[in-house]
Amino acid sequence: MMMRRTRGGGCGLSMGRILIALVLVGVALFTYFGSSVYNPITDETQHINITADQEVALGLQAVPEMEQQYGGLSNNTRAQALVDQVCRRLVERSDAGKSEYPFQCHLLADTNTINAFALPGGQVFITTALFSRLETEGQLAGVLGHEIGHVVARHGAEHIAKTQLTQDLTGAVVVASYDPNNPNSQYAAAFAALIGQLVDLRYGRNDELESDTLGVRFMAQAGYDPNAMVRVMQILEEASSGGYTPEFFSTHPNPENRIARIQEAIRQQFPNGVPGGLTA
Repeated sequence: MMMRRTRGGGCGLSMGRILIALVLVGVALFTYFGSSVYNPITDETQHINITADQEVALGLQAVPEMEQQYGGLSNNTRAQALVDQVCRRLVERSDAGKSEYPFQCHLLADTNTINAFALPGGQVFITTALFSRLETEGQLAGVLGHEIGHVVARHGAEHIAKTQLTQDLTGAVVVASYDPNNPNSQYAAAFAALIGQLVDLRYGRNDELESDTLGVRFMAQAGYDPNAMVRVMQILEEASSGGYTPEFFSTHPNPENRIARIQEAIRQQFPNGVPGGLTA
């Protein structure tokens, strides 16, 4: 005689999945919010689950791949020497030097891709395509200062922690919503993944504004005119004409009124106006 599954049995299975999902959510949130670290340079408490030494190791492991992706390192020794000089000045004469990271700045050979980026732990890169568009040493300091800001603010480590949280929460939604008798339940998981991507994008925009502010601060402390960073943004916008979007804007979301916000950061750094004698 064939047994019929009752409504109560089906409900029990569904409730079991929900309970498991709730446990997974609880563990994920406890792990994320329980990993709090104070950053004395930014004066912020951050949710980070790796150490500074681990950031350095991760960054160094990724260097060869980054170099390969952008055509290797530039063989322009004079240009690389300038990158090194500006990088050292920014770190040694600003609060960036109070961090635990051994900064290294690299000039990449790529002459087509306009970009600059930083890996966790202090590895900073600028492509020849972007370097060649810059007009002054101060503008180079603006680019490198912004990237150093990402490292000091530990944005990479924050992203790792947020990505792990997103994956854990998405997994919980999959457990709760999956129904082998209803393939449409897969849409719930897809929707959860979409939400996670939107959260990451929002944080990315906030990271850009914070790095701009830190870049202005590091430039001013190192004796560079922070107005040069405004000109960098203008150069990038000029490169966007004709339908071409610099890769910089794909890896660095461009918040609205970004130039105005940089100018506001400059006013906060120099309430009586930017003094003369700074390197432009």
